[in-house]
Parts: sequence; structure tokens; C-alpha cells
Amino acid sequence: MTNNTSKIFFTFLFAHLAIWTLVPTLANQNLPLDTIEALAWGNNLDWGYSKHPPLSAFFPELFFRVFGSRDWAYYLLSQLFVISSFIIVWRFSFDFFKNRIHCLISILLLEGICFYNFTSPEFNVNVCQLPFWALTVYFCWKGLKQNDITSWLFFGLFAGLGILSKYIFIYLLIALDVLLIYLIIKKEINFKCFVSLISFFGILLPHLIWLVENKYTTISYALFRSFNDPLTGLGGPIFLDYIFYPIIFLLKQIGILLPFFIMFFFIVTKYKTKINYKDKKFLFLLSITVLPIVLMFITSVVTASRIRTMGMAPFYLFIGVFFVYIFQTKIKLEKLKNFFSTFLFLFVFFPVFYLLISFSQNDERTDYPGKKISQIVQTQWKNNFSNEIEIVVGYGWIDGWYAQNLSYHLKSRPKWKNKLINYSEEKGIIRIKGINEIDDCSGILYKIEPFNDICMLGKK
Repeated sequence: MTNNTSKIFFTFLFAHLAIWTLVPTLANQNLPLDTIEALAWGNNLDWGYSKHPPLSAFFPELFFRVFGSRDWAYYLLSQLFVISSFIIVWRFSFDFFKNRIHCLISILLLEGICFYNFTSPEFNVNVCQLPFWALTVYFCWKGLKQNDITSWLFFGLFAGLGILSKYIFIYLLIALDVLLIYLIIKKEINFKCFVSLISFFGILLPHLIWLVENKYTTISYALFRSFNDPLTGLGGPIFLDYIFYPIIFLLKQIGILLPFFIMFFFIVTKYKTKINYKDKKFLFLLSITVLPIVLMFITSVVTASRIRTMGMAPFYLFIGVFFVYIFQTKIKLEKLKNFFSTFLFLFVFFPVFYLLISFSQNDERTDYPGKKISQIVQTQWKNNFSNEIEIVVGYGWIDGWYAQNLSYHLKSRPKWKNKLINYSEEKGIIRIKGINEIDDCSGILYKIEPFNDICMLGKK
């Protein structure tokens, strides 16, 4: 078994990549909400957007320029991010276990967490963080071991790229900073680690400039999402929220980790183990696995904020390494058969469940006939205008979604705007008219379900 661990690991990666690229490709009629939005942003590449920093738009745009509007490519993109993070965690685990079987177990346990399978087809800011979260941890550990300039510079670089994926990444950095300060006080490392700030702020600088120029719009959005309902805009904490939301947060984490612990149950004989709290490896794993979740829980308690479950996706990347490290002396390899049986059951269960959900429901965003509607729009446009569609305009959650789908599916791949002041027939514009908008269309007003109306303005 020991000699075959690498073979099993890479077979698992290939199977995971193939299954979770194929399953949503077959099941979904349209790309998920966040992926469509990321593609619309990527069509207007910038150093930031109204909701998030830029990286979650950069990678879909890169894939679009290679593959175009082929949905499978973006499911593949998501899985490349997932398995690349698995590879980094796998390599990281070599420093913590002498027995490679323990390394393998720590990775296979992650297949029991829905973030890395069931919800992973939707490429979004949470999936985008995964490899950068793993690389930040990996190079921080290398920096602590080797205390070399190269490792610390890479640590800062990937930490910066993590922030450019999603601001919640800062919870990992705060946890690591707590550990670094502790080790500096203990004189176990020197101030060489601060060289990481050079690469960190170097990669962040363009976004920071953009942030100032755009009046900190992404930070405002993050705060709005935490304290308000995203659809109604209503919110503001009341007293019970300080109790209710933290409890909900904890219950959700327990539910998410339940399959993980079921798998873990089959390889551990006893749950009592001695922990050396001076062990540097244990302290590091504690800092990257437990402390960020504790900090998130404290945030919910102090601010009564709603913690979005999907936002926790990167927080559990190293939880397999953490638990296997603590209980490695209690793991009985003769029980591996039961563990692998449970793993295979979950490995099959999640994609089958995904297919059942997809085929039994027809009112999800992934059921939206985006390609068909875009063909209708394209035909109507050609019947009336001679120029190409360059801009689609749609404001808000619903009309914005319709416009973003047109941006993705239409042949000319028009740029999406949430508002446009100056309308010109020379540019070729389609505007999704909101339900409360007055009829001020100076071009052709056309009715296409499920739109309220679309206003076409082009050159005759």
C-alpha cells in the first residue's frame, strides 16, 4: 500500500477532475450564477469590481479567450483549482507524516466536504481562493522551516493573490500573523519574515489604487452583504442576531463536516490522544485550521453578521492534515478497507445526488435557457440592424443576470454594463428594461420571455 499511495492519489485526482467536469456539463443547461457574472466582469478586465477584487474574473476571461462559450471549460476551470489545491496540501503533508498513507488519508478525507465536490462546479470567488490559500500556507511553513528570503517572498506573493481573490482571505493572514508574532516573541524566528510585505503590497498595489479611485466600493459591498439581505436590502442587527447568527454558523459547520467525521471514524480506534502544545507543527496546523474559523465565529458574535456558508470553502483545506496529525498513533491501517469503502460511497454519492437534484428541478439558474434566448435576440437584431451588438445593459440582480447571459452567449460578446447614460445607435446596444421602467426606448422595443422587455438600439 505504501508504495502505491502516489498512484492512488493521482488516480483520485484524475477521477475527481473527470467526474466533476462531466457531471455538471451533462446536468446543467446554463452556467451557474457566479460563473456567468465572473465572465461578464472578465469582459471588462479591471483591477476590481463592484462586488469583489479582480482574480475571480481574470481566470474565466483567460479560459474564454481559449475556449469561448463552451460551458464545460468553466467546469474544468473550477476542478483545476480544486485539484491544484489538493496537490499543494498533499505536498505540504510530507513534512508532517513519515508514512505516506497518512498523507493520502488526509487528502481523501476532503472528499467528504461538499465544498470540494458538490458545490465546486460553480467557479466563483470561493473556488478562486483555494490554490492561493494552500500556497500561502505552504510557503509560510517553508519560511518558518528555512527562514529564507525566497520562501517569505512567495508567501507574500500568494497571500496578496489570495486577497485579490476575496477579502475573506484576511482571516487566514490574521491567524498566521498571530502565530508569527508568537514565534518572534519566543525568538524562534527573526524579522526576516517581514520581507514578505514587499511582495504582498507589490501585488496588491494596483488594486489598492483602484479601490481608492472607486470609493472603496468592494469593501462597502462586503459590509452590505454581511449585515443586510442581498435581495431586499433590509437589515441591521437586533439583539437576538448576536445569538442567532453565531449558532446558525456553528450548526452549519457541523453539518458540512459530518461526512468528514464519518469517514474519519472508520480509521481511528480511540479518540483520546496526547497533544504537545509546544509542538511547532501542531501550533502551525492549529493556526491554519482552527484559528481562522474561531476568528470567523468571533466576528459573527461581535457584529451579528451573517456568515455565508460558501465563504468557508477554503477554511477546511488542511483539516484532514490536522486531524490525522493529532490522531496518527490511533489510526489503524488494518481498518483502511472500511475507510476506502466509505470514501468510495461518498465519492459516488455526491455526483449522483448532484444529477438527481439537477434533473428533478427545473427552476434553478442552471436551468435558464441562456443560449436559446440569445439566439432569438441575435435573430431579431439581424432582422433590424446592420452593426454588431457591443453593449448589453441590465441593472440589479434579475435584469443584470439576463444581460450577463447575453454577454456570454451572443456571438459578438458585448460588454455588460449595469447602467449606461449615453445611448448611441453606432455602438449597438441592448437594454433589459426593468419592470418599473417607463417606456423610453428610442429604438425597437421587443418582448422576449422571461424579460420584461428589451430595448434594441442599432444602426439600420
